[in-house]
Amino acid sequence: MSDTQLYRKISALPEDLKNQVIKLVVALEAKSQAKSKTKVRTFGYAKDFFKMSEDFDDPLDDFKEFMP
Repeated sequence: MSDTQLYRKISALPEDLKNQVIKLVVALEAKSQAKSKTKVRTFGYAKDFFKMSEDFDDPLDDFKEFMP
């Protein structure tokens, strides 16, 4: 539905229903703004959050038959 079609439909509503539409739009805007507030992550945010084992790059025993 285009903006024009939506405007026409809302304009045709009785005044009490227009007020309900306004309340709905305000609620949806608030919900949208609440979702868009994300925490800004800085460089190094996850430093020391997890540790990799020393043999991380070593070949796995499961794949020995496929290696030359």
